[in-house]
Amino acid sequence: MNRGKMHFQETAGLYTAATLLRLILYAFFPGLPDLLTDRVEISTPVTSFKRLQEGLFLYNHNVSPYDGGVYHQAPLLLPLFSLLPDPATYPIFAYLLYIIVDLLSADALYKIAESGEAGASRLFTSARKDRKWSGYIVAAIFLFNPFTIATCMARPTNVFTTCAILHAIAKAISGNPFNSMLALSFATYLSMYPALLLPPLILLAYDRQHASNKTSSLLQFAGLNIVAVSLCLSILFGVSYLLTGSWEFLTSTYGVQLTLTDLTPNVGLWWYFFVEMFDSFRAFFLAVFWLHLSCYVGGLSFRIRTQPLAVLTILLGIFAIFKPYPSIADASLFLGMVPLFRHVFPLLRYSFVSTSTILYSTFLGPSFYYLWIYAGSGNANFFYAITLVWSLGQSLLVSDLTFAVLRDEWELERPEMVGKEIRQI
Repeated sequence: MNRGKMHFQETAGLYTAATLLRLILYAFFPGLPDLLTDRVEISTPVTSFKRLQEGLFLYNHNVSPYDGGVYHQAPLLLPLFSLLPDPATYPIFAYLLYIIVDLLSADALYKIAESGEAGASRLFTSARKDRKWSGYIVAAIFLFNPFTIATCMARPTNVFTTCAILHAIAKAISGNPFNSMLALSFATYLSMYPALLLPPLILLAYDRQHASNKTSSLLQFAGLNIVAVSLCLSILFGVSYLLTGSWEFLTSTYGVQLTLTDLTPNVGLWWYFFVEMFDSFRAFFLAVFWLHLSCYVGGLSFRIRTQPLAVLTILLGIFAIFKPYPSIADASLFLGMVPLFRHVFPLLRYSFVSTSTILYSTFLGPSFYYLWIYAGSGNANFFYAITLVWSLGQSLLVSDLTFAVLRDEWELERPEMVGKEIRQI
């Protein structure tokens, strides 16, 4: 109880400041949310707040929200937002909802950081584990990240996915595997791709479960949790069917991500490639792209088995680059997880290059899009080029973090090699 009181006292000021900052931006720049909502860097066809409003309008008028071919989001979001006053007339209620979700995400990050799992897991304890930031600092980095703030103001629905993923990790660390699987099921229901986080999350939950609940084998534990996720998803799908009266939502919500039928530009790598793709090769390359996205899960979970939290962080970075419809919300989640690994920062080799590349593309990306769409002095290649730079910056950071985690593990096994240069032969 004292620990909970200390947690509240430590974070109350931080959460209040983050809330006030967002409310001040809403109050003094009333046109900013609608401006950001239209940005392709933040809103995608499967997360856009404007598309959610379109689906909500149809839902409130007893028309299937999927009839218009515009709404590609989960059905259960509709009754949630129908409880709020009309966002066009009373936007403050939607703003407050998104602020609360941001604070819940930051609170989960706080708990993950305070657990010390990043530096000392069940099977691995880093020699650098004492070089870490407190949960307060990690939560502050997330809340005051410009990507997080812009995402909150633009109100895409993937903030709910971010919150669910972070709570799934936090619950796994706290020794509550069922609650962790429940949160992951909700994230999967909203965005589909979090299902790929299941293997490392099961490993994390297995390592962190309480001794009194210790299951005899990892295989049995994994089986129980897979059943739990399947059951939770079945319930969510069943309720969605009762809500919409058909299974049409499966095709509209998940089929559009699997087949990439909406080629609206975004900061990802898929849209331009499939704009130029001949139809006869489309199915093959869709399979290749999805295989590429999912193939990292098994290798990373096996190779870095001793540090499942590191696997989850690296995978979130990979998803932010290679998923079908990425946005800066995915980058903000990955960048929120990276400070957990403060102890391996001295081992990073390209931190300046990756940071500079991300900042470069962040500032120039909107300009390139404006020159293409509005000024007419550029073309699709113009904007796609800067998205390649954006992906390059994230790729450098993901690969560098992977190297640092593996180097830290290697130096513990080979103390005589600490500080020495290594070369790949």
